[in-house]
Amino acid sequence: MSRIGKKPVPAGNAKVSVQDRLVRVEGPKGKLELNVHPSITVKYDGEKKEVVVTRPNDEIASKALHGLTRSLIANMVEGVTQGYRKALEIQGVGYKAEQRGKKLVLTVGYANPVALDIPGNVTVALEGANKVVVSGADKQAVGEFAARVRKVRKPEPYKGKGIRYEGEQVKIKPGKAFAGAGAK
Repeated sequence: MSRIGKKPVPAGNAKVSVQDRLVRVEGPKGKLELNVHPSITVKYDGEKKEVVVTRPNDEIASKALHGLTRSLIANMVEGVTQGYRKALEIQGVGYKAEQRGKKLVLTVGYANPVALDIPGNVTVALEGANKVVVSGADKQAVGEFAARVRKVRKPEPYKGKGIRYEGEQVKIKPGKAFAGAGAK
């Protein structure tokens, strides 16, 4: 049995509605929808305020979809009640970020600044010129946009310049001068 799939999802103060295969979750941070696979059944218990996910059989595909669906619904409930947040740090001389309307403009050592379109279900806040905070109700959208921002200039291993997640450790390598000094 799927241990994750068997656990009911507590709805808390989120409003959950299930119609056929469409699960809607609404809360203070927003609204999210999920179209569930036809072989998985989802039921909402209004008295206990729990969402229960079940599967028809013990085939491998059904087991995988069972746990996946339960996790996606749990992420939706957490997203509309508390929200998700990813912070990125920009390190390097002259490296900065600025927001122009619905675009995030990154100046990170290229000849031209890089402009990224901010998706509608994600909010971006700048804390100074060197910290970008991506937040929203949809965990996948927040993580994907944060990864796209980081991909513009990944942290390099010699000086550590680039865009990194908050708290991310970058292992700094010794350069040629240091490596060759002991060889004489």
